[in-house]
Amino acid sequence: MRIEMATEPGDPQRPNEDYASATVPASGFGGALVVLDGVTPPQGDDGCVHGVPWFVARLGGALLELSGSRQDMTLSTCLSSAIRRTAATHRETCDLSHPRTPQATVVVARWDELHMEHLVLSDSALLIENAHGEVDTVLDRKLSQLPPHVRALRDRVRASTEPEDRATARAAYVRAVEALRNAPDGTGFYTAAADPDVAAHAVTGSTPRAQVRTLLALTDGATRWTETFHLGTWPDLFALTQKEGPHSLISRVRTAESAGPTSTSLPRGKPHDDATALLADLT
Repeated sequence: MRIEMATEPGDPQRPNEDYASATVPASGFGGALVVLDGVTPPQGDDGCVHGVPWFVARLGGALLELSGSRQDMTLSTCLSSAIRRTAATHRETCDLSHPRTPQATVVVARWDELHMEHLVLSDSALLIENAHGEVDTVLDRKLSQLPPHVRALRDRVRASTEPEDRATARAAYVRAVEALRNAPDGTGFYTAAADPDVAAHAVTGSTPRAQVRTLLALTDGATRWTETFHLGTWPDLFALTQKEGPHSLISRVRTAESAGPTSTSLPRGKPHDDATALLADLT
């Protein structure tokens, strides 16, 4: 078994808000991996005295510990318990009802001799190479299925060529997306914040262990290679990372970002984003 990971902040002057970790039991059978992407609040206003890096470290550590040690719990239950545990550590000092309270996207996978289980919440991704070398991509598509009025705002941002109009449209789009995040009526998308019930909205599944060769977990800063810059398909991204390693994937993303940081043809929320890739070869 080989586990290799790389993570890099989008801005070296700011803390990295991604998290990646993996564990292999002392017995040598099975293991688990966790990758989180913290959500950066506008202007740093999130009602929390600790901040997003603290939150993802706490949530990620709790989720890895539960996923690796509690085989009797589903991954959804592990995530729910990790959210509840993390919320309890700062409920007395922070406003967890704040709409921008620290939160994160989630990828977690767990395997033993018989099965590989996975969970994906929001816009991080998990790529699974099967025994025949084929690559399946697990995505939570709720964020990409925005209501028509939100898509119209997004398209206005992309089409705008005037800085002032673009800034106005972008502010309206951000507000519209924020209104959909963890919306109680179920019309939006979900991230792991302070409500343990969001775990029920994650994409989950199980695959016979014999049918899984390799796992690749990615935050959306790394998936830009495919989703934003269209440099190759998901199988192409997997092949690149498997051959050259996670560091090379992130380096190629940075090159693409720097080639056109203000391009309207390749719109993105930030010129550079925190990027993380974790590759687990289970053979």
